[in-house]
Amino acid sequence: MSEGIEPRGAEIALLDLALEGWRFQKLFARAMTKMDAGETPRFANQHRYFVRRIGECLRDAGIRLVTLEGQPYDTGSAVTAINLADFGPEDDLVVDQMIEPIVMNEAGLLRAGTVTVRKADQ
Repeated sequence: MSEGIEPRGAEIALLDLALEGWRFQKLFARAMTKMDAGETPRFANQHRYFVRRIGECLRDAGIRLVTLEGQPYDTGSAVTAINLADFGPEDDLVVDQMIEPIVMNEAGLLRAGTVTVRKADQ
């Protein structure tokens, strides 16, 4: 784990599985935008169920994934902005996309997130 509190054993496996599920659900959501309108509702229902079940399993384990998309970027946030060098210190920035979510448990930060940022007025 890169930062924060070190998880153990089964928690590591659950965390890795949850992160892969998070990546997959984002990819699946993008793929649904390319489907025919008649197919979308069935897949959207399956997608919502998948996301809900992942969230329930994580909640049961005391883990939560935090996303900041659309929120103002703060240099003190538990994220690394991979494109921060593209902006000046005077720019008002917002989180454009979560590449990896922030992972928390009851004790605190398990893993910092990774984001891209954009100017707030874009």
